[in-house]
Amino acid sequence: MLMDQCAFYEAKLAYEIDSADVYAMLERGEPLLLIDARSADAYARETLPGALSRPHRLMTAESSADLPRDRLLVAFCDGIGCNASTKGALKLAELGFQVRELIGGIDWWKRDGYATVAGELARHAVPSGPVACSC
Repeated sequence: MLMDQCAFYEAKLAYEIDSADVYAMLERGEPLLLIDARSADAYARETLPGALSRPHRLMTAESSADLPRDRLLVAFCDGIGCNASTKGALKLAELGFQVRELIGGIDWWKRDGYATVAGELARHAVPSGPVACSC
């Protein structure tokens, strides 16, 4: 039983990462790339610094061809109540990328005190009001 439990937690840590670990890796200059797996609209309003917008619903081999294969990809979404990061991480893994899911997403990133930014699309006119489904 104890070995099963240890294997479970080791596997969990191999596939998930928290905001403190991501931030520390970025500070050390470790090769990773943040992937915002939510809708383009959600990305335009707020995302993590340096993140690329790759909505999981649009992920294909073609749309992911420019992503680096020699870096860890970290998929994220809004957080609890949104599973875009899980869907994005699954698709990226199926495409052969090394990927982890950011637990807690943007919500926990901000709770831990890290900054967010407006995404690239925020430079264009984005209507105010509710965001269409982020995932």
